[in-house]
Amino acid sequence: MLWLMSKVIPKRVLEDIRFRSDIVDVIGSYFNLQRAGSAFKATCPFHKEKTPSFHVNPQRQIFHCFGCGTGGDVFRFVMQYEGVDFMGAIKILAHRAGIKIELEEGEEGGSDKAALYQLHADVAAFFHHELLEGKRSAAAKQYLVKRDLARETVEEFQIGYAPEGWDVLINWAHQKKYTTDLLEKAGLILRKDKPSAGSGEFYDRFRNRLMFPIFDEQSRVIGFSGRTMDDKDKTAKYINSPETLLFKKSRVLYALDKARRHIVESREAIICEGQIDVIRCHQAGFKTAVASQGTAFTEEHVRILRRYADSVVIIFDTDKAGQDASIRTSMEFMDAGMAVRVGVLPEKEDPDSYIRKKGAEGFSNVVNQAGSAVAYQVRVLSTREDAKSEIGAMRIAKAVLQTISHSPNAVQRAKLVQEVAERLNIPATALQEDLRFMQRKAGQQSTATARSDGETAPEKEQPKEEIQLCEHMANVMDHPELVDLVKKYLPLSMIHDPICRLFVEACLESVAAGRTIQDVINDKDDKSGELQNFVARTFMTPTKITGQETSHGAAVKDLILYIWRRKLEKERAAIDKNPDAKSEERRRQITYDLKSLKKWDDGALIIEFELSS
Repeated sequence: MLWLMSKVIPKRVLEDIRFRSDIVDVIGSYFNLQRAGSAFKATCPFHKEKTPSFHVNPQRQIFHCFGCGTGGDVFRFVMQYEGVDFMGAIKILAHRAGIKIELEEGEEGGSDKAALYQLHADVAAFFHHELLEGKRSAAAKQYLVKRDLARETVEEFQIGYAPEGWDVLINWAHQKKYTTDLLEKAGLILRKDKPSAGSGEFYDRFRNRLMFPIFDEQSRVIGFSGRTMDDKDKTAKYINSPETLLFKKSRVLYALDKARRHIVESREAIICEGQIDVIRCHQAGFKTAVASQGTAFTEEHVRILRRYADSVVIIFDTDKAGQDASIRTSMEFMDAGMAVRVGVLPEKEDPDSYIRKKGAEGFSNVVNQAGSAVAYQVRVLSTREDAKSEIGAMRIAKAVLQTISHSPNAVQRAKLVQEVAERLNIPATALQEDLRFMQRKAGQQSTATARSDGETAPEKEQPKEEIQLCEHMANVMDHPELVDLVKKYLPLSMIHDPICRLFVEACLESVAAGRTIQDVINDKDDKSGELQNFVARTFMTPTKITGQETSHGAAVKDLILYIWRRKLEKERAAIDKNPDAKSEERRRQITYDLKSLKKWDDGALIIEFELSS
């Protein structure tokens, strides 16, 4: 877990944060935990379930869900629940524990980031004050009244006003001792093409606009979006901050900081196109609404939302661009295996205007009646094609099947095909045949591409015997004799699964260093979280002693014998494929050894001989 931090935050500080962040207290601050014997349980926040399968072990300081398989330590929980990286989790837990983080060398743009965060927070406060208290904001206040945005909403989203003038922000910033260089790095000012004498080199990017601060998932201001208040204005309706050290459009969802807890609870998000739509939804009680920030939905946006939700409801504008964007965005979410519904508004309406006209109840009906993505696509394409003609039906079917092919879930694909068949009055078998042909063609292309790129086949499932070995080795602190067995009789290279191999290696290291297995695991490179999930599951699974086994030692001996038999059987199979006089002797020896490898006393001697030869 220290893979991002070794050159940034001293290890002693990380250990102090871990020590002061009891996992039961931390998780219990997010939702209720119920005691279950010596552990705690709850319904899992990472997937929908009715029966609690999410367990927290205070002795091991780990969590694990037996339903979806996620698990790890307190840092991993905060990363997944808050949707942040490891550095983000460290900062959240450090703040909670009252620990000041001292950065060492290694964090990209560390000092600039800190200054930019502070600048953005101060600028947002300046714009907000100008709107509420400034003498220059009369038109902005009238605009908010016209748009029926309540004062509470304005304050919640910290909406502000950038006054008219070329250097209002520049002058304010200089009074606050902010440098021109920092303002430029923040994208708040622009350099003039031809500066005139005495007028300065720069001018304010945002002028006479309603200002919407853009927050990251930790509720820090990282950029701004400025909206003109006159729809007849010939300039761009929205001007957004450029990409900076803090602000990356493909990684930001507007209002996610406010929506994520509600999304986790419902496991569904409402996707809108603009800030005003999202704000209107929140004001009306639809707290799961978010929007992309000045760009189309990307794979990264979907990946972020996938942490919190299983499904989405897309409600975009009703014009052609909005319809096409709805279909395109649906495909992005289906690629991630999410369920997608699309809400249909009356022509020339958007969420903002519709809620103002029909209220929360009317919009709730739109959300509840939202149909599948393919139902929406058939509806849209039927207005552009003659669905009753042969060519029209073929075009619609092909487009819709392209959308369905994005789903990696066979059940979802089958359900959507059936729905399309009913809507187009085409036999489902015909659509399924076309879909299979489409997938085969795509598969052949992707296989060819993979081969040209040197891509390897996906890994096999973890061998159950290696998993059992890990479950027994998890008890190594209480049974250090297991270390001697593995060190003497089982080279780690014989453990095929890389996760199992890393775990056993950590068990050996923990005894040698006098540290817990969890501490050693935390030092391993685990960017994917796969090792953390495996460790949590292993610690949470009761170790079984079965058959002739009377102890962990006896069980580990049996597993070592099995792994050696597996190795020799594989070697014998290879000899059988290419037999020769020289290898025949080795084959006879392997056959004899395999019989001896069924009992430990005989098998241990065979293993010692194999290792010495």
